[in-house]
Amino acid sequence: SVPSSWAQGRTLYGGISAALVYQAMRELVAPDKLLRSLNTSFVGPIESDNNFEIIVEILREGKNVTQVTGRLIQNSNVAVISQASFGINRPSSILVPSRVKHSLEYPNDANCLQLTPELAPKFLEHFDLTQSEGDWPYSDSNNSDVGGWMRLKDQNLAIADAHLIALIDVWPPTVLQMFKKPSMASTMSWNLEFIHPQQQKSGLDWFAYEAKTRQATDGYAHTEANIWDKEGALLAISRQVVTVFG
Repeated sequence: SVPSSWAQGRTLYGGISAALVYQAMRELVAPDKLLRSLNTSFVGPIESDNNFEIIVEILREGKNVTQVTGRLIQNSNVAVISQASFGINRPSSILVPSRVKHSLEYPNDANCLQLTPELAPKFLEHFDLTQSEGDWPYSDSNNSDVGGWMRLKDQNLAIADAHLIALIDVWPPTVLQMFKKPSMASTMSWNLEFIHPQQQKSGLDWFAYEAKTRQATDGYAHTEANIWDKEGALLAISRQVVTVFG
């Protein structure tokens, strides 16, 4: 079970539920096989302070790549389902460095999302955020992009992939800033790709985040984001389908 401090409305924060399913899958895979991609569908709500189980199945384990699925089940209902691909590093003559950069100035302190207590999700207390691009949720903005910096509040952690998964999902959907008043928007499916090799990460480090809305229509928004470490190296690519109500 997960305490209510990780709640997001009537369910758990999606980042923490995805991270828990990932960690259960990670424990069945050889450590030299690194996480390459994680596809997660948020099927139903998860009650805080209520037991659930995570069922993991290895679909195929090859010499180079292992494919795994994980399901989070509560009250006999599937709430989250994920598929992860893990792969070893292999010699290759192909080398194309990332050309994606950001121009965000490294932060000195947190400038957390400006939401009233009744609107701010409980899980935000576990994170530091500072916004550099875009506007605040429910500000009737014409902007549909968001950029800024993020880190976990617990700066004594040795950051692993599970922490990064929980961290990357912390930003509100890009389109929330376009609403005139509080409205619902939630992630339906999430694709996360990790870029290797990665530098050593510390709980003190901020991570840069830039998200763009590719299209939004008929109650669904399609967004994609890049995540960088403090040295400016691309760390992950995130894509989401967001359901929009209003």
